[in-house]
Amino acid sequence: MRYRLGVDVGGTFTDLLLFDHDSGQFWRHKTPSTPQDSSEGILNGVIAITEEAGVDAGDIEFFLHGTTVATNAVLEGKGARVGLIVTEGFRDIMQIARSFVPGGLAGWIVWPKPQPLAALEDTVEVAERMGADGKMVRELDEASVRAALTKLKDAGVEALTVSLINAYTNGTHEARIGELAAEIMPGIPVSLSHEVLPEMQEYERTLSTVANAAVRPVVSNYLTNLRSRLADAGVTGKLSLLRSDGGLMSSQKAEEHPVNILMSGPAGGVTGAVWVAKNAGLKNILTLDVGGTSTDVALIENLEPRRVRTTEVGHLSVRASSLDVKTVGAGGGSIAFVPELTGALRVGPQSAGAVPGPVAYGKGGEEPTVTDANVVLGYLPENLLGGSFKLDREGAKASVQKIADALGVGLMEAARGIIDIVNENMFGALRMISVQQGYDPRHFALMGFGGAGPLHVNAVARLMGSWPAVSPVSPGVLCALGDATTRMRTETARSFSRLATATDVNELIALLDEMASQTRAELEADGIPADSITSEFEIDVRYAGQAFEVPLTIDQATLREKGLEGILSRFDEEHHRLFTFNMDTPHEIVNLRAVAQGASLELPAAQLEKGDGDPSAAKIRDHTLWMDGEEHAAIIYDRSRLRQGDTIPGPAIITEMDSTTLVETGCVATIDAVGNILINPA
Repeated sequence: MRYRLGVDVGGTFTDLLLFDHDSGQFWRHKTPSTPQDSSEGILNGVIAITEEAGVDAGDIEFFLHGTTVATNAVLEGKGARVGLIVTEGFRDIMQIARSFVPGGLAGWIVWPKPQPLAALEDTVEVAERMGADGKMVRELDEASVRAALTKLKDAGVEALTVSLINAYTNGTHEARIGELAAEIMPGIPVSLSHEVLPEMQEYERTLSTVANAAVRPVVSNYLTNLRSRLADAGVTGKLSLLRSDGGLMSSQKAEEHPVNILMSGPAGGVTGAVWVAKNAGLKNILTLDVGGTSTDVALIENLEPRRVRTTEVGHLSVRASSLDVKTVGAGGGSIAFVPELTGALRVGPQSAGAVPGPVAYGKGGEEPTVTDANVVLGYLPENLLGGSFKLDREGAKASVQKIADALGVGLMEAARGIIDIVNENMFGALRMISVQQGYDPRHFALMGFGGAGPLHVNAVARLMGSWPAVSPVSPGVLCALGDATTRMRTETARSFSRLATATDVNELIALLDEMASQTRAELEADGIPADSITSEFEIDVRYAGQAFEVPLTIDQATLREKGLEGILSRFDEEHHRLFTFNMDTPHEIVNLRAVAQGASLELPAAQLEKGDGDPSAAKIRDHTLWMDGEEHAAIIYDRSRLRQGDTIPGPAIITEMDSTTLVETGCVATIDAVGNILINPA
């Protein structure tokens, strides 16, 4: 068994990448997603890619999967009915929440407050109390626990959350309630807050644990179904899922803590982009992952993706580590329309998705989409997926003509207007993760991937001033590549909450050592060799009295060498970069986290044959496209025939099996040593 299979399920396509880690050879495949049951589309892809590679499904050792099943359960409100057990006096914790309303001042008037994931009628109190120091203040009244569990059982809850005050310092009472729940409510999954998030701030801890409980049955059903289908197809390898923070976790852990895979889908593209950047000699990257339904953007600095301590899905914001990915409803399937009220062109967030899809796909779609506009303008040739997918250009023209008529402009102007608006939407998302976080986008390259990323990356790079615009090898399946090449990761957290002046650095190191041992043991239990596991630490610091913290990554060697001063000086630097000021207030160390990671897969990128700079051997045919308000003569190239050093002046189109790259007028593309297309101003 020497094969790794990365699988990424998107809204429109399911991408697969099969990798032979002995020879370095890989195969790629795209198949339409099956929204009604994602495992069906996965199985179709597994059968197709193993047949293409001539590989027995039983030889797949690792099945590595990025999924949006937990995300969709939250966005669509299809999570389980959750029962919540709290300490006496805290029944309204989910309703009180935090005094924060998104948007401007008008939000206080018109913002509809979302329904909590655990309803008030499904929230019950038990008599108990732990102190903030972890000492028992009031013993657990088991009679009240049994009464509460019986009430929730009779109400028909499908999952249970236990979140008691100060349980992060001592989870004894929660553990006992979990034991009683297994007795009284057998078969109901139980999430304990001191296991899901052992950190202070009771609302965030409760919300994260409730979210975990809400998606547990959905994720469990999905994984059970997927395992069954894979077994039927002969796949016996280990199933692991991509975490929101870009690492891998076993499917068993994912069932217990699905709150950690809420952003599993977008994380694959970021981890794939890190691999590409490393091989291309780039350190700072902005990513532009354009799929059929949405665009995900992220920032990578010095080959490290930026991580945040919260995962945001729709209105839900839970305390779980994730890559800092922002998503906008701008993809190839985004629908263009002209509202009667304003008469102004709008694009998205509604999407034609996989079914019925854009009009050009010929699957019954009727509304004009971004893909249709690209076809009309000539940016997307009529043959896709290596010629196996024919586009209906006349149908696309007819659909975009409806927009042109509504606006009173020509067909090409309307099509280009659709593209310009969707590019601006992507530009806005990229500003959120760069300029608004204190980063200058001109110091970053922009990497476009996903099925439609390379079509837009040149135009968006112009808006950002981020050069070169990069189209990686196999951009359409880069998320699957990220799934296949990332490494196992786990973490644990603990609240510390102490002024730096009252902290003994040796006590801090001892505590981190203890947490590191715990996380290493978890990975070893998952079959990761002990000698390949590395540990790193995160420390949340703030000025005393602040309501938020700044997370800092640090290793023990630095901590031992520079002591607490090393941490505090780094905090001051980061605080100044983020907010442009520092304070004279004492520093407070709030939370500690230990992260354990398995060895990363050293997958080499194949070197291309050197060329003489002339790409004519890869020319498919002459072409005409619309750009800058007029028609231009262009050339279509076959990416598989391009060589290292080939230079392609724009406008030009470079096609491949899973994506299409557009080189705009005034720009020039160069093929680097490993096959990436680097686009710069001419």
